Amino acid sequence: MQIRGIILAGGKGTRLGELTKVTNKHLLPVGPLPMVYYPLKKLTGIGIKEILLVSGTEHMGDFVELLGSGKDHGCNLTYRVQDEAGGIAQALSLAAHFARDARSVVILGDNIFQDTLKPLLNESNQHEDHAWVALKRVPDPGRYGVAELDGNKVLSIEEKPANPRSDCAVAGIYIYPPDVYEVIKTLKPSRRGELEITDVNNYYLKHGRLGSSLLQGYWTDAGTPDSLLHANQLVREHEPVW
Repeated sequence: MQIRGIILAGGKGTRLGELTKVTNKHLLPVGPLPMVYYPLKKLTGIGIKEILLVSGTEHMGDFVELLGSGKDHGCNLTYRVQDEAGGIAQALSLAAHFARDARSVVILGDNIFQDTLKPLLNESNQHEDHAWVALKRVPDPGRYGVAELDGNKVLSIEEKPANPRSDCAVAGIYIYPPDVYEVIKTLKPSRRGELEITDVNNYYLKHGRLGSSLLQGYWTDAGTPDSLLHANQLVREHEPVW
């Protein structure tokens, strides 16, 4: 089955304050590169040639100017505009035509992590009809979606729980089969008024079609001033593996 890459680079980046007043957070520097280069290089590093980037209306032109057709990065880039913030799952739904008969490797654009995606892809290739999520053990799991595990089996996923059942955060790295776009159509908005990616993952969990892989190297989002600084330090100390 074909496999395609999707980078979700929307959002206002309001937690970064003045840094995102005139630009999208995914264009800010992390180490020697713009942030968006990291998910892009992770995808091309596992041989994915067809990649879709989803972002908002304000700075889409900046992404196109920076990345162009993707030729300089060894891929073909397609762009889709997310007109308004509607959640990660809503942003992913914009890829339905792009990835209609393909599996999709989806990365949130502000995820900075060390590991190559090859082990994750190899494990998910054994179950092409499954969704697959990357997990990372963290000291503050309540900030994230949290997966409860029995060995390698995911028992539950909760979004930002007050009392986390494990220290395994759901990193913003997912692999979905083609029917994910039908799944998203069945979702109802959460209390935040958004379509939640946790609801997508819980659908596959409920139907016995969710797998997971644990990241071994560092992982952080870069969506706050502190985490952006942390991401810069991590990348400078240990280069990511593409």
